[in-house]
Amino acid sequence: MTESCPPASTPLHILWQDEHLVAVYKPAGWLVHRTGLDAHETRFVMQALRDQLGRHVWPVHRLDKGTCGVLLMALHKEAAQALAASFAAHETRKEYLALVRGWLPETLEVEHALKPDDAPEDAAAQDAHTSLRCLSRLSWPESCDGRHPETRISLVQALPTTGRRHQIRRHLKHVAHPIIGDATHGKGPLNRWWAQRLGQQRLWLHASALEIAHPMSGEPMRFAADWPALAHLQDAQDWQSLLALPGWQTA
Repeated sequence: MTESCPPASTPLHILWQDEHLVAVYKPAGWLVHRTGLDAHETRFVMQALRDQLGRHVWPVHRLDKGTCGVLLMALHKEAAQALAASFAAHETRKEYLALVRGWLPETLEVEHALKPDDAPEDAAAQDAHTSLRCLSRLSWPESCDGRHPETRISLVQALPTTGRRHQIRRHLKHVAHPIIGDATHGKGPLNRWWAQRLGQQRLWLHASALEIAHPMSGEPMRFAADWPALAHLQDAQDWQSLLALPGWQTA
């Protein structure tokens, strides 16, 4: 089993665009831009979007390779500077969906400082906060490890108020509810067990919405990647299949 991911030649789905910015759907498995850490990858949002629009684009935030969903790009330098300033000042609202191990409480506030991945050991940890809300829960009638008669998962909404690298993934690991399919911060045997049953080896994390002020007018903007409106995308089909499993119960 491998990640289901469109080839590099597939046009990216544009959620919204004007002369200053473009909101695009980033497929799972794509990098935002080239990096030496993944030298063999051939799918880059910046390159594909530049070729698709026929103009230069500026990144203003990032999503992990395995994460799908809303990604914002600027279309000129001034817009890039304004948008980057909004992200740096935490003047945004970012919404994510995650499939996690176990049954998360109905709500949970995670205040857990994080060090950058490449920071020296004596570096100070940075404040990090994420609000978690359990949307629904599922009990699978098979045991993953033999200690329990069933295996539990939750669909969770995550709202990070800070923007540390891998923040949601690390915070969910910190509260013992790692994201299914997270090869770095999750549980390998559990990830493989679920991959066999779901037919997908992937990170179940989706950037579902982003709210930010327009870089020129200051008007509040909301960009959303809702599955019903994206039914032609493989990611949407994967998530819809997951949510169609029998037994989901609203939290």
